[in-house]
Amino acid sequence: MIAREFFEIDESGKFVEYFGLDEDPVLWLKKINFAILNRLSMSKGTKQNIPPGCHVGKDVFLHESVQLPPICVIEGPAYIDEGTSIRPFAYVRENVIIGKNCLIGNSCELKNSIVLNNAQVPHFNYVGDSVLGNFVHLGAGVILANLRLDRKNIITHYKGERVETGMKKIGAIIGDHSEISCNSVVNPGTILPKNSTVINGQIKMV
Repeated sequence: MIAREFFEIDESGKFVEYFGLDEDPVLWLKKINFAILNRLSMSKGTKQNIPPGCHVGKDVFLHESVQLPPICVIEGPAYIDEGTSIRPFAYVRENVIIGKNCLIGNSCELKNSIVLNNAQVPHFNYVGDSVLGNFVHLGAGVILANLRLDRKNIITHYKGERVETGMKKIGAIIGDHSEISCNSVVNPGTILPKNSTVINGQIKMV
């Protein structure tokens, strides 16, 4: 399983040097913190006024075009790129990269995740320890669970291969242009190829 099977990424992009397209995208989850902090050292700081009800913590880059709501929390480290919209009561925790023209909706929570360009996390979603591809859309109430109830290490399955990750927290790897229907709960370690559609717990691929 390699990242280029799931994601179309401009190889001149800001983070390509940290996240190899020929490596397992699960391994990207271990490098988000390092990538953000290194990129912040090369980026200019926030150039916009922060609404009084928005808490923006240390080590947060906000492109000047990012739309902020009256109330939200962005803890950081985090990197939020141009054209992205953050809606009220969003909670962006530690180690989150959000690409261009994304939507992070009301009462959504994200941690240790990568959200690629034009993805939408619009209503009451939890995204933990996950990678969302370009143009991915999560329906309202979708939960990307990242921890097994028995607290054992997560095992991934892809194309008949079973991988012992050695990691206790992995949400989902979701390929470009995938859709997940409202109120779905995605099991820890789920791998969805490009153009997947999840409806009532069943995966359909175009």
